[in-house]
Amino acid sequence: MVTLLEKFNKEQQRNLPDLRPGDTIKVHQKIKDGTKERIQIFEGVVIARKHGKGASATITVRKVVDGVGVERVYPVNSPAIEKVEILRHGKVRRAKLYYLRTAKGKKSRLKKSTKEFASAIAEQPKEAAEEVQATEKTEEK
Repeated sequence: MVTLLEKFNKEQQRNLPDLRPGDTIKVHQKIKDGTKERIQIFEGVVIARKHGKGASATITVRKVVDGVGVERVYPVNSPAIEKVEILRHGKVRRAKLYYLRTAKGKKSRLKKSTKEFASAIAEQPKEAAEEVQATEKTEEK
């Protein structure tokens, strides 16, 4: 039997991409200016994800503007978030990247994830697949 609270939490969940620490993302947020509504984009690195994958899940996004670090905490399931774009996956070995707050220069860079490379290999382009099929047909004859 599903309780009312579980039902409410399930309704609040949104289908967003899997956001992990180390990802460089763009968050498109709705901002109200009086009667007008506009979209503001915040691009940065996800340094933490908290509260699991439930309705109250949050992500902390950090970027550096004019030498000053700026962090924002976004509720993942908020209706104010229009969309989230993942630009890059970073290879990290911990869940919370708070060390980036004090890191300067090269130490603040994250390595590229090998997952992108692995997925590129796994997915064959259509043209390559067609060439393979064509060569198989000629070999059979």
